[in-house]
Amino acid sequence: MKDRVVLVTNVEHFVGRPVAAELSAQGATVVCHDRSFADAAAVGGFAAANPGLAVIREQLPAEIVAAATGKAGHIDVVVCNDAGAAIRAPIETASPEELRSALDEMVVFPFLLAGAVVPQMKRRRRGKILFITSATPLRGLPNYSIYVTARGAANALAVSLAQELGRDNIQVNAIAPNYVESPTYFPPELVGDPEALAKMTRNIPLKRLGKPEEVAALVAFYASDRSDFITGHVMPFAGGWA
Repeated sequence: MKDRVVLVTNVEHFVGRPVAAELSAQGATVVCHDRSFADAAAVGGFAAANPGLAVIREQLPAEIVAAATGKAGHIDVVVCNDAGAAIRAPIETASPEELRSALDEMVVFPFLLAGAVVPQMKRRRRGKILFITSATPLRGLPNYSIYVTARGAANALAVSLAQELGRDNIQVNAIAPNYVESPTYFPPELVGDPEALAKMTRNIPLKRLGKPEEVAALVAFYASDRSDFITGHVMPFAGGWA
């Protein structure tokens, strides 16, 4: 990963922090975006806690790419670590406004980010785009049609872009977790409840939750040149659940 520049979005959510830490530890220059970085105090706190990571404050996809490129010179890898709310709602009461919001966060944002970064990757004849999505569309999840629909669209985006961009030596893949410990979806108070934990893990063939550091190791593989012949994958990371 030495000399490789990686942009990680929404670093304070989902698996962002462990991914950024792992990539940095392997020698990459890591540039981090987060919605909270619009606030100067949030930027200062993150930068102080993570001195090896670069931080940008821009929020719109084209501006994020421009800022990361200006800071690091180019972008080799984009990790779209998009985290949207998993809203529980039966289909007859599900809100179309919440569906539109989920699509904006988990589909439109990464779609625009990919569109903004691809031109420089094409010029350099190399690049990798990784969408962190969800395994739920691979199996379905009752009463979560909003979330599953948005994640399924992001998975489809990865597969389609892989076909489109392969000729330019750009690999596009999705890593699709479920049942991974993270403050976003499985916070410590939930994981620390023995009854809730037992209820969750009985659905998982491996009978445990995944660790965010395990996802980070998989991301590092897909971000490295060892994955140069892998594209168009939706890789479930769910202990066999998917």
